[in-house]
Amino acid sequence: MASRVLRAGHDLTVYNRTRSKVEPLLALGAKAADSVSELASCDIVFITVASSGDLLAVLGGDSGLLSAKDRPEIVVDCSTVSGEASAEARAAAGAAGVQFLAAPVSGNPRVADSGRLTMVVSGPKESYEIARPYLKLVVREATYVGEGELARLVKLCHNLFLGVVIQSLAEITILAEKGGVRRADFLTFLNDSVMGSAFSRYKMPALVNLDFHPTFTTHLLRKDFDLGLGAARELDVPMPVAGAVHQRLGEAIGYGYGNEDFAALVEIVARGAGMEIASENAPVTDGLDPTD
Repeated sequence: MASRVLRAGHDLTVYNRTRSKVEPLLALGAKAADSVSELASCDIVFITVASSGDLLAVLGGDSGLLSAKDRPEIVVDCSTVSGEASAEARAAAGAAGVQFLAAPVSGNPRVADSGRLTMVVSGPKESYEIARPYLKLVVREATYVGEGELARLVKLCHNLFLGVVIQSLAEITILAEKGGVRRADFLTFLNDSVMGSAFSRYKMPALVNLDFHPTFTTHLLRKDFDLGLGAARELDVPMPVAGAVHQRLGEAIGYGYGNEDFAALVEIVARGAGMEIASENAPVTDGLDPTD
């Protein structure tokens, strides 16, 4: 995401608590900050962190973004966090005179590299319009859905669907394999049919060759299921299918797949079918060649 801003010719200052992660951006012309608070003099600050607690820590405290004398005009948070944490972050930003946009993104690093990320945004409409040209540098589309924390709910709904789809995809793939069909052949057929999707295509290498190098870990997906099912309870929406997938994610973590890509659910399904599956070492593509 950051490299796309740099390649568009904009000045960019970056911070990560693990300095080595920003080195490739420095080679592209970015400046490095030594602390979060050093970013406060920037007009717009993008945040991407793993959890609700991380977001509040980045904003608050003696060395947080809002602790500096200077303040950014707009903070754009691209994380997937709870609505409650987002509202707390928005209140803290507002008290410091900073506009806050909740703007979680959909897509893994390969999707980001290919220019196909999408984003859902909520917050002050005027701030969205100011930030929109910069949002469009890093995502294919930024959809504004209204004020407050609505973007958080949309992203949680998205990730609940993500988990349900990968579980279903794993189940039908193992069913085909147990009946004698190679996973590569089944998924090639599926992806060429009306049921194929960008998601089923870019998960094909993981399902076929059992490469679970994480694009999104099982731990993180379960975290989003915890948040999403919490929202469902609050809004009295029954979600029996998502609830069942939540249990399978816990099972996968129990088997040691917590830090692996969530596509590892295919091995959990195979275990339940009494199968040991192996990589097919097939030359399949994820369909995510980079675009401008």
